[in-house]
Amino acid sequence: MTQRPNPLNAYLGHLGAATIEWIGVRPRRREPLVAVTDAEAVADLGLRGDHRMTKTPGSGRQVTFISREFVSQIEQHLAKSDLDPAVLRRNIVVSGINLNALRRQRFWFGEALFEATQLCHPYARMEAELGPGGVVAMMGYGGLCAKVLQTGQIAIGDSLRLATS
Repeated sequence: MTQRPNPLNAYLGHLGAATIEWIGVRPRRREPLVAVTDAEAVADLGLRGDHRMTKTPGSGRQVTFISREFVSQIEQHLAKSDLDPAVLRRNIVVSGINLNALRRQRFWFGEALFEATQLCHPYARMEAELGPGGVVAMMGYGGLCAKVLQTGQIAIGDSLRLATS
């Protein structure tokens, strides 16, 4: 079966300039994220140092992205400010883009090629991390899950580049 093209592809020229602001890895499941300035994204596995690398190779949830703009929305819903990105349990925070527009797209940050696979929905742990209402505050603002298609280094300050076919 042939996959239909994404109807939003016609609007990708208006994405804006996205930049990596924060990177975090979890050495083990349920442990706090450790902020790093750069990381190696490994094809079919995820970010070096993140426990997800030991999960199913080829998974669509190797790396998780959230935008600074989504974090701001979550803060508004919770009447909080200055949320630490680590509590949101996402690997990469970017700014300058409506992240949902990247769904099903291939894109580069630094030397690594990613493919956004699905929305990254909030889960029950957000109630413990953010307090009552954490899951509801993140609905629609949870970010994206992605696969790593090509190994490469990424770093804070790297800009998004869409992949051409």
